[in-house]
Amino acid sequence: MFRISQYLREVAQAERTGTYPVPRRHGGPGGPVVIWNLTRRCNLTCKHCYALSADHDYPGELSTAEVSTTMDDLRAFGVPVLILSGGEPLLRPDLFDIAHEARAKGFYVALSTNGTLIDEAMAQRIADVGFGYVGISIDGLRATHDRFRRLDGAFDASLRALRLLKAHDVKLGLRFTMTDMNAHDLPALLQLMRDEGVDKFYFSHLNYAGRGNIHRTRDAHFQATRDAMDLLFDTAWQAALAGRDDEFVTGNNDADAVYLMQWLQTRAPQWLPALRERLVSWGGNASGLHIANIDNLGEVHPDTMWWHHSLGNVRQRPFSAIWPDTSDPLMAGLKQQPRPVQGRCAQCAHVAVCGGNTRVRAEQVTGNPWAEDPGCYLDDDEIGLSGAAPAPRVVVTPMPSRRASAAQRLAAIPVRDAALIDTDTSA
Repeated sequence: MFRISQYLREVAQAERTGTYPVPRRHGGPGGPVVIWNLTRRCNLTCKHCYALSADHDYPGELSTAEVSTTMDDLRAFGVPVLILSGGEPLLRPDLFDIAHEARAKGFYVALSTNGTLIDEAMAQRIADVGFGYVGISIDGLRATHDRFRRLDGAFDASLRALRLLKAHDVKLGLRFTMTDMNAHDLPALLQLMRDEGVDKFYFSHLNYAGRGNIHRTRDAHFQATRDAMDLLFDTAWQAALAGRDDEFVTGNNDADAVYLMQWLQTRAPQWLPALRERLVSWGGNASGLHIANIDNLGEVHPDTMWWHHSLGNVRQRPFSAIWPDTSDPLMAGLKQQPRPVQGRCAQCAHVAVCGGNTRVRAEQVTGNPWAEDPGCYLDDDEIGLSGAAPAPRVVVTPMPSRRASAAQRLAAIPVRDAALIDTDTSA
């Protein structure tokens, strides 16, 4: 996860004080953040679902007792954060028992939900747990969101959930995965965030996994991606200058950090060396390092997009033994610093910043997890390869004049109705 607001607040402070702030030093390395898909069952069948979920029971899911035992091991291993996900985690009958136990054991606990099942009673139960954060997935305004979610009324249900949770003082976030089918709604969603008083906006680039892999040819074109980043950076910068606590983060494309340096170069270049130092310390892609996934069956993965690659199962071997084990070649490479990336990634002047970006995209497209990331939207000259032959690029749909703002260009992207035809609903 790339925390845009964190870095831009530091730059804004430097602008005010004339000195780049020294970040707080945390303790020694602990365990990874664990995203835990407690159930694969979901009441929706979203177009970009990495879990290929559907509304039926999945046999073999971890029992309450197995979850509890695993939590004990995670806590002893130093895992600080559990993000409870699905499927739709609210469909798991013992979800609140698990959440209360996790809080009692000292985890920071977050919840990722589609929000459609949240009524007043459910909102109260969520508030009673004391989740540190509840993220609600949203794919655009009403028409776009309902088509992505394959459910009429899904947008209204999720918006109602936001308002109910807001009334209970729950920290909230919108989670948005951009493709060329919904990029036009991003400006309006950022306005929705402000209008509804939502605390956080998580922007996810489409990653090639699950149903998202089926639709990978519909990934947003690179120019739209750059426009989206410009809009997010501009929005986060204005919030930082105003002293607001709005949080903007991105995921699944660590080239965003390099693009932020380019963005800063045109606005406050005197702080670029300090920002780069901070970003190198961050290190980019965290799969297999600082982020982990446990699926509904207890299989451990380098992150949620690697469901096709298991490192082991917590029923047979504790997480604390699985995670440090580098006998798996993929895990060995992910933990290697620098990673053994190839192609443009190996030659990139900023590989220390992005960490080689997202390996699962490379693996899904080429079969080689160390190939260059096909989702990198930076040009050769931007990554220090100006003397190299230009890399093949996706043809960009003609956009409005560059004199238009990023928000105007995104809003003007034509909606591709033909691309909205369902191609797979099986799970």
